[in-house]
Amino acid sequence: MLIKQSVVDVLMFLFEEYLGDNNEAMDERNNMQVLLEEVGFQHQEIDQAFNWLEDLALLREGGDYIPAQTDSIRIFSDVEKNILDDESIGFLMFLEQSDVLTPITRELVLDRIIALDLSLDIEQLKWIVMIVLHTHPGEENAFAWMEGLVFNDVVDYIQ
Repeated sequence: MLIKQSVVDVLMFLFEEYLGDNNEAMDERNNMQVLLEEVGFQHQEIDQAFNWLEDLALLREGGDYIPAQTDSIRIFSDVEKNILDDESIGFLMFLEQSDVLTPITRELVLDRIIALDLSLDIEQLKWIVMIVLHTHPGEENAFAWMEGLVFNDVVDYIQ
């Protein structure tokens, strides 16, 4: 479980240092791997983080998610509830009700959370949401809002 926790750290580091403004950094995986190892991340953690990002790109390109009807209600599965605590579920619902997440981006976020297979604290969840929004076309405003939340922590939400 500790290794997977570090995968989130690698993702956060990659995003903050390299991916936030320049998606081409992913093309330099070998160079990035060496740099990340020099910073102190383990080879396995780095591979898992890159695979996670590559899977996100495949999901985005595949477009297999069908938009939910606006009057539908999302019921979280037992697997999702084992990974997400009440605060995290409330936060995701808040983001969707605030039009930061669409049903499609919500499902992408949930997919990426399940792929990590670990409980995240609320700060890590914010980073995962921000990374997903950054990679999803047409979500620039939502990404900017999340970026402000992650770096400024000025938005309050109902828990």
